[in-house]
Amino acid sequence: MVRVTGSATDPELGDHVCLPFLGDRERRDTTRLFALNGLRRRTKVLIITHTDSPDRTRAWLTPLVPGFDEAESAGRIEIVGSAATHLTGGRLDPGRALDGLASARERARAQGHRGLYALVDASWGVHDPPGQAAFESAVNALFGQGGLAAVCQYDRALFPREALDRVTAAHPISPEQALLRHITLSSPPGVRLWGDVDLTNRQAFASILAPLREEPEDVVIDATGLDFIDAGSAQLLVATALARGPGRTVVACGSPLARLLHLLKAGDALGVRLTGDV
Repeated sequence: MVRVTGSATDPELGDHVCLPFLGDRERRDTTRLFALNGLRRRTKVLIITHTDSPDRTRAWLTPLVPGFDEAESAGRIEIVGSAATHLTGGRLDPGRALDGLASARERARAQGHRGLYALVDASWGVHDPPGQAAFESAVNALFGQGGLAAVCQYDRALFPREALDRVTAAHPISPEQALLRHITLSSPPGVRLWGDVDLTNRQAFASILAPLREEPEDVVIDATGLDFIDAGSAQLLVATALARGPGRTVVACGSPLARLLHLLKAGDALGVRLTGDV
């Protein structure tokens, strides 16, 4: 099974990462590495704070990142508070948060950056864990459009284990869980998947497939890049097809997944396009 072997602070564009941590020292070290990697990758670095104010974050981060002042002056680094991005009246505003991330990504592209690197202090959701997990699932569709990578920092001292399990499952990538990447397809509509899917990121997988249920045309789920998918997650492919309208759902895959779908008696719901033995 593929697992996160590199640093979670150095994601690829398209990655949505959950990164639990413990204590200010670890949080600050993560922020430093993330900023350095984002600058190295020539992306715009957006740091969304909550525990510290933007000014306080800037004060301790500046000496840790060589050239910080110049990068901030040039618009390569931006620090904002969660109240300006995720919250309205102190409560989560999902629409505002989603629109804000999408807009920030487009501004980064317009400014000539390769994309947007967003680091989010997720402490904003400590008083609403179910709402936070629902938001983390909903935002997955945005990453399939490319040009955006985000690492969501979760303080183990603030969130109970149950809440952490819930939010890590909502992310396609988290240390010590299966790693899943995806990209949205437009012609034909669908999604391309690679990596692994199991119980650890099944909720994220479900949220990636969810938009296909509303697609009126035929769709293709390109699963040729999946190295592993468990039976429970494969059943989500069948459920997606059954929940759709008259449009045909085709899964392109290798023989292991084709055999699994056959065992699940998916033939009436799905069209399976075998792409070769793997």
